Amino acid sequence: MQKHSELILLGKHLRALRKAKAFTQESFAYAVGINPRYYGAIERGEKNVAARNLIRMACTLEVEVGKLFPPLKKLMKIVKK
Repeated sequence: MQKHSELILLGKHLRALRKAKAFTQESFAYAVGINPRYYGAIERGEKNVAARNLIRMACTLEVEVGKLFPPLKKLMKIVKK
């Protein structure tokens, strides 16, 4: 499975947010309403998560949707222009 560096960075950021709220991967996936294996693939940077799922994640974590993304400075270092 091909991984993209920006998706890996997103996955790491989501993992940190999830852990800060004391969710396991499985409990978070169920709370969001997605398959735990799919969520694990998101955290590993293997899946490009849909906007609808990002909205559900933000609601579950009780954060603004924009907070789900890594800081722009980190993203700009890896995204090809």
